[in-house]
Amino acid sequence: MAESKAEQAYQILKRRIMDGTYGPGKRLVIDQLGREYNISSVPWRESLRRLEAEGWVDFVQNAGAIVKTFDTESWQRTMRLLARLGALATALSSEHLTADDIATCRALNREMADALANFDPRRFGILNREFHALLCSKCDDERLNDLVESEWARLELTRRSAFWYAPGRALASLAEHDAILDLIEGGASQEMIETATRRHDTNTIEAITRYEAEISESELSGVHGFK
Repeated sequence: MAESKAEQAYQILKRRIMDGTYGPGKRLVIDQLGREYNISSVPWRESLRRLEAEGWVDFVQNAGAIVKTFDTESWQRTMRLLARLGALATALSSEHLTADDIATCRALNREMADALANFDPRRFGILNREFHALLCSKCDDERLNDLVESEWARLELTRRSAFWYAPGRALASLAEHDAILDLIEGGASQEMIETATRRHDTNTIEAITRYEAEISESELSGVHGFK
């Protein structure tokens, strides 16, 4: 069955947002989109509302639809806490994880790769959450578990997938997942597992920070007429 015009418009916008063509704060003008892609206004309106519901687009008074700005500072604060708390919970859980648990994590990682190939950030984020929740699931420190869960809930309020915001980070993250699983499966010490898991999170923070700096430098160069 052929894709509807609304689905075509949605896929175009989602890919352009995720690959950086339409960056944070970019106005998405329906008339311009219609002329560029030869799709009428109604499908664009439907697709923009869908993207708004998914957290990719905001509707701003007197400006219309704009690509959502990533709340970097809030996200970084939460990620720094998760890098510590989640890594410790994973390390404490590791010696209690079964072969079936590891196999499930590897299956989740493969599903994440499929989501990445299909430009599906929402599914990628859900699977990533399941992956890390399972790694922490055998931690017997209830207070720590509550703290980790609280910070994950706070992280999800940002909605936007950090992995797509920093190009290339998603693929690197999958390789790091496998490396963590290899350590657990190989009977590595809790300290090694905690360090690797914490580094996995800080790598994401650093990738976002670098990309933010590149965007800022590019915008500044544009203002001053430099290429």
